[in-house]
Amino acid sequence: MPKKDPPVYAEIAAHYRQLIADGELAPGNAMPSMKDVCAKFGVTITTANRAFRILKTEGLTLVKPGVGTVVAKRPTVAATAAARLDRLTRTGKAYAPKEKSIKHTAALRSCADPDIAEQLDIEPHDEIVLRTRVFVVDGQPTAVAISCIHPRALAAVPELLDQKPFGRFWQEIYTERTGRTITRSPERRGARLASDSELAALEVDVPPDVPVPVLVLVNTFQDEDGPIEVWEDVYAPGLWQVAAE
Repeated sequence: MPKKDPPVYAEIAAHYRQLIADGELAPGNAMPSMKDVCAKFGVTITTANRAFRILKTEGLTLVKPGVGTVVAKRPTVAATAAARLDRLTRTGKAYAPKEKSIKHTAALRSCADPDIAEQLDIEPHDEIVLRTRVFVVDGQPTAVAISCIHPRALAAVPELLDQKPFGRFWQEIYTERTGRTITRSPERRGARLASDSELAALEVDVPPDVPVPVLVLVNTFQDEDGPIEVWEDVYAPGLWQVAAE
């Protein structure tokens, strides 16, 4: 059965969702009037209203008395890793509005996680490059990002062991220097209990030994020689995730 195109109201919502994610419409900015939306897309007021209801339901907009619909602050919304990478490719922007990354670490570590070892096609306890950082939106930690990188990547990108951020995605540098294209498998979602270090990074204050379930999104990358990176995002409890920006 052929895939149906999304309804017009969904396309309108996606258009403004994109503008908000890219910072073209920043928190506090007024959204276009219903009249302007109808004229721009050639739709009825009913269709325009339906699109705006989607954005409001997603927490991206709110109605401000005396002003109308405005872009909401979004400390409770966090993009997935795949969405961040798509935004970087599309716009060149490493961060969403009011977003930054902190607490960067980089080191060679023994891979004690058998699942990660299997995904990287290495033996358990072989060394990997482990890079971590915490994403923060408007001052609130949203996700701990953990990159487990095959050590063969160091031959082309020795900077992987630098503590400071790259300023661009390291895989782009790898491709420039090796000519090898890296592809990404579909993003996978799971859940587990957060570690003490993850809770501390996310500033989740709970008594010792209290289990805290968290959402984990996993992206795996490979080139012609096999797996090269497993990227896990561990999200703070109570956040909405958006798969597209």
